[in-house]
Amino acid sequence: MKLSICTVVAALLAKTIAAPTSTPDDLVDVAERSDTELERRDGGDGKYFHEPGGDNTLGHYDKRYFHGVVSDDERRDTQKHMMRAYLDFFNANNLDTWIAHGTLLGWWWNGQRLPWDFDLDTQVSDATLHHLGEVYNQTKYSYTSEDGQIERVYLLDVNPWIWQRERGDGLNVIDARWIDLRNGLFIDITGLAETHPDKQPGIWSCKNYHRYRTDELYPLRETMFEGAVARVPYSYDKILTDEYKESALVNTQFNGHQWNPNAKVWEKTQETIRKEQEEQKQKEEEEERKKNEEEKKKIEEEQKKLEEKEAKKKEEEEEEEERKAEEAKAAIQEAQMA
Repeated sequence: MKLSICTVVAALLAKTIAAPTSTPDDLVDVAERSDTELERRDGGDGKYFHEPGGDNTLGHYDKRYFHGVVSDDERRDTQKHMMRAYLDFFNANNLDTWIAHGTLLGWWWNGQRLPWDFDLDTQVSDATLHHLGEVYNQTKYSYTSEDGQIERVYLLDVNPWIWQRERGDGLNVIDARWIDLRNGLFIDITGLAETHPDKQPGIWSCKNYHRYRTDELYPLRETMFEGAVARVPYSYDKILTDEYKESALVNTQFNGHQWNPNAKVWEKTQETIRKEQEEQKQKEEEEERKKNEEEKKKIEEEQKKLEEKEAKKKEEEEEEEERKAEEAKAAIQEAQMA
């Protein structure tokens, strides 16, 4: 990837970081509330962000906006435009952010997300994180693609526990999210801070035990990611090998995909395609089976209702005949007495 060094200097940034004085409630109150504000609940467990499930699929949707698992094509489209909107918003507001973890690995290969990755990750300094909480929390950002064909709305939701920079119980390691309101897919945003400047000066960490030296992060490098201006850490190669080992930078087969060096894209292997086709066939057969069972059940219920209706009608007719017979009998008796 062709890179240029940003003018961001870590030493200057570090001096601007003040000890947080806000409480979680303060950070929520100072932000302009959206109509989704009342929907946010911690569920009584102290966890701010909730997902509809804990597996690799459901664990990457925000529960509030989840309406079902989307197709791979929709997920890829969602993530592409979601990242472009995120970068546009941060660039327009002069907010520092950079791509991280698996998202950074995807950038290293071809400037795009990894096609099998449900997760999108970015990082910010804790100074920026607190600024997001104080100024931009609950912002709804309206996005239009360059060709004008795509219009979407995203929510920037900041965890009120951003002032707590230790891991704690591990329920709030994600500091903020950039959420697609259509389906609940999101970008995880985590803050980095010099958590122990007295004992470990120049060591930046998040609440999930990822640690970096100042000179590994800064100055940030400017690049392109998913068609938008983005930034990556200065020593991105070291950061990637520390997190994923060197094999992640040379292994051309991974997670059912094969690297195509000519097209510079990850492509599904034939085995992956075959398995997906089988799974799709099984899914369609299962859906057809359920549909047939539901139709059969519906027919049986309708037949039962019809039989009950006919039985009731017959019973009413018999009762009517008995009533008429009784009336005729009574009339005869009255006539005989007269």
